[in-house]
Amino acid sequence: MARSDRVQWSSRMAFLLAAVGSAVGLGNIWLFPYQAGANGGGAFVLIYLAALFGLALPVLLAELMVGRRGASAPPEGLAKVARESGHSQNWRWMGILLGSIGALLALGFYCVVGGWTLAYSVKAATGQLMALDGAASEQAYIDLITTPGAVLPYFVVFTVLTVFISARGLHGGIEKAVKLLMPALFVMLVAMVLYSAVIGDFAGALRFLFEPDFSMIDSKIVLAALGTAFFSVSVGITNMMAYGSYLDKGANLPRSATIVAVADTSVAVLAGLAIFPIVFMAGIEPAGEGGLAFISLPIAFGQIPGGLIFGTMFFVLLFFAALTSSISMLEPPVSWLRDGLGLSRRNAALTAGSIAFVLSLMGVLSFSVLSEFHPLGNIALFEGKTIFELFVYSVTQVLMPAGGILVAIFAGWIVKKQFSSDELFGGAEPATYKIWLFIVRFVAPVLLSLVLWDVATH
Repeated sequence: MARSDRVQWSSRMAFLLAAVGSAVGLGNIWLFPYQAGANGGGAFVLIYLAALFGLALPVLLAELMVGRRGASAPPEGLAKVARESGHSQNWRWMGILLGSIGALLALGFYCVVGGWTLAYSVKAATGQLMALDGAASEQAYIDLITTPGAVLPYFVVFTVLTVFISARGLHGGIEKAVKLLMPALFVMLVAMVLYSAVIGDFAGALRFLFEPDFSMIDSKIVLAALGTAFFSVSVGITNMMAYGSYLDKGANLPRSATIVAVADTSVAVLAGLAIFPIVFMAGIEPAGEGGLAFISLPIAFGQIPGGLIFGTMFFVLLFFAALTSSISMLEPPVSWLRDGLGLSRRNAALTAGSIAFVLSLMGVLSFSVLSEFHPLGNIALFEGKTIFELFVYSVTQVLMPAGGILVAIFAGWIVKKQFSSDELFGGAEPATYKIWLFIVRFVAPVLLSLVLWDVATH
């Protein structure tokens, strides 16, 4: 049951900033550009855009619709909407699995990487990353993540900040944070793009990201683009469902969801245009995933004019992106502890934050004292994975696509058409609504099942 004192966003802009902050994370800024270049360049980008607006956007809209309809934490909101649609309240378990367990597991690795971004922000600002060659940059990264005493202070600060902001509530915490962090993030990103365009190999970056190489496209790359698009807008573990539950009935959900998707994609593309001109100008081969941000870029920044300033700006930008996402990840379990168990906002944030802290602490230690501990090593799918790797894999490769399937099925088949059309189009059923319904009923479950199948067989 929804709480009678449940607050709402103070404005549509506050919601949009929070929702964009949830969607825009570390993957947009350093993972997407590399994946685009490594998987066919412009061809991958085209498939990604088609998947984003044809798959991820409809599922995002489904989460927001269910969230606002339920006007409560994901488990309670799902139970309420299922009940009024004539179905079992046991759908609340979907909210508990995805929005509580899944979100806390996500924080188990996100707070770890968030700590890295804060550490690198300090290192960049104090000149510790200047004049590094490849071996020295790689060793600095390894030393940070494998030395508990080096990374723990930053990890603790990042996690405490996340919990503190959440504990201060929707208006006093989350809204104030995103109103500061998101505009700053966009300003810094645009400044970096302009800087890269002037000083870097901008033409090379454009070719790397947007020159199509259709010969590289195969089923694996198509599925990678589908997965990347889906993960990039932060759906599948009910973050957006929780944020949607604070929306007033007057908000235009299709327009809001589209703005979030466009902003998310814009950040990913701008990040590529900011990063790769610098990397190519420095003559550095871009490393994949974490190596790009924490190994290749420090080398590049050390070789260019203004590298100290713009290197610091980049890692602060990464830190902001990580923080706004971690705040949104904490929201589903916090709202459930409030709505389901009646805890105060402060106690709910402290409880959920403490669990997240313990999980992410194990993630931190999995690079050092727990590096040989493989808790699910007897299961083929998780064989050889450390605690940190287990968190990343189980959330991004299993729970998020599985959650997307469940959200699509719930929105398309469980929620009455009368209710979904009322939430999305004021009770009307235009062609846009019929297309959305077809996608969440048939297309999204099938495509996301293929993503899961690819994960299970590779």
